[in-house]
Amino acid sequence: MEKPTTLIDSIRAEYSRYKAVAESAIAQLSDQELGLAESAGSNSVAVIMRHVGGNLSSRFTDFLTTDGEKPWRHRDSEFEDKSQSRAELVAYWESSWRILFDTLANLVDFELERRVTIRGIGLSVSEALARSLAHTAYHVGQIVYVAKAIRGSDWKHLSIAPGQSESFNRDPVRPPLD
Repeated sequence: MEKPTTLIDSIRAEYSRYKAVAESAIAQLSDQELGLAESAGSNSVAVIMRHVGGNLSSRFTDFLTTDGEKPWRHRDSEFEDKSQSRAELVAYWESSWRILFDTLANLVDFELERRVTIRGIGLSVSEALARSLAHTAYHVGQIVYVAKAIRGSDWKHLSIAPGQSESFNRDPVRPPLD
């Protein structure tokens, strides 16, 4: 990947990185495991994926011109257990990320101080992007945590494996994800 040249490029790169982390964790789960919660009262990876998708779709559809919480979004339903195939879930996930990336592709740094609204609250574009990136990163961490708990000893580390930091630092063959 090329070195980001603008703040928008940097933000786009971070979203891409978090998407890749989530997808690396998701890939380690079977179709059935996507719907498993780590414990009672917690969310499954499928639920978190729907929530992230709903959030990205809502926030970045008509990002500069309409409130980021769209009337068609039903946030609470994102947390309900639903029977969805992996293909349906991934298609929704991908379409939501496409909305985000298409919006970012059309933003330029001078628009960072423009005002947008989310749930009636005015924010600068830069504040809205920082807030969304933090929200997405938080949920990607949850996806990784749940996936790792489900896979147990079969988990394939997404970054530097425990006990391997010194070795990696001597010969950094790929950028760590964390």
